[in-house]
Amino acid sequence: MWFQLKNPEQIISPSLLFYKERIENNIRGMVSIAGDADRLIPHVKTHKSGEIVKMQLALGINKFKCATIAEAEMLADAGAKWILLAYQMVGPNIERLLALRNKFTDVTFGSLVDNEKSADDLNESGITNGVSFSVFIDVNNGMNRSGHVTDVTLLSLYRYISGLSNVSFTGVHVYDGHLRDPEFTDRKLAVDEAFDKVLPLFDLIKNHTGTSPMIIAGGSPSFTVHAMRPDVFLSPGTNVLWDWGYGDRFDGQPFQHAALVLTRVVSKPTTGIVTIDLGHKAIAPESPIENRFKLLNLPSYTLIGQSEEHGVLQVTQDVWDATQIGDVLYALPFHVCPTVALHDFASIIENGEVTEEWKIVARNRRLTI
Repeated sequence: MWFQLKNPEQIISPSLLFYKERIENNIRGMVSIAGDADRLIPHVKTHKSGEIVKMQLALGINKFKCATIAEAEMLADAGAKWILLAYQMVGPNIERLLALRNKFTDVTFGSLVDNEKSADDLNESGITNGVSFSVFIDVNNGMNRSGHVTDVTLLSLYRYISGLSNVSFTGVHVYDGHLRDPEFTDRKLAVDEAFDKVLPLFDLIKNHTGTSPMIIAGGSPSFTVHAMRPDVFLSPGTNVLWDWGYGDRFDGQPFQHAALVLTRVVSKPTTGIVTIDLGHKAIAPESPIENRFKLLNLPSYTLIGQSEEHGVLQVTQDVWDATQIGDVLYALPFHVCPTVALHDFASIIENGEVTEEWKIVARNRRLTI
């Protein structure tokens, strides 16, 4: 089986595993779907690893998206030259963004704005420091997490930003992560309907500037839909590692699972119960308990309890009899992004063997800035 290690005794448990060949295959798949590496602006929140950024750079990807100053610093350290902080800068993060620009003078940084006050705050900092901040208007086309609503005031926000002296409008950011219909036809219908709400803004910008704006649309669920729009930039993220939650849900996306958590049996406290060392601290617990992970090499179990350090499984009598203390199990996370953030390092697997460790650099909110 693809996931089993030849040398599991080298790995403590629980530990994060990255399967390098599968990661490279997924990156190539992203480029193939996009049709051109230049169209991709992948989000790095999934892996938070400089080594994966370098793999993407080597395959022609030259623009990236992130959510924190730490992720942006990790990207710049890895060699990225165009970075969008897909987040609105507030409080001290405005000055941190300025410090980031000063440290990496050859890198283009941008951020999101969805209201006039945030634009004013950036503009005031720009005036004080003699710089201009690049911004994308963040549009809320139905997710209701961030972004400006798609009514006539969206056009007013563009006009307002265009009039500021030290804020430079660069493009439009449209994230539709709430649209997750499993079947492609249904998903495309929903994504197209939501995207159409933003068309008046695109038309206004084109009439005002004479050129179409840079548009960054979607995430992993809608990746294959927006790939059909030739003038749109694409920002999948989870695709690089591809978890259980996405892998079982969306058709038409040919990605491979590339990240697992190795765990071991630590106790058999009573008949029918097996306990593993896979608790909240090692795998994301925000999903319902039955969906937090899938053990790839243990049949007929039910996760009935989980604490910080333990996962309690109910198993059939034959499985209980066959299971031994110390047995190695491989867990596929339901949600890989927050799972990766729980680990300091990932063990890199090539041809079934551990070859090196990669630091999950940007799991921290602060690196040097």
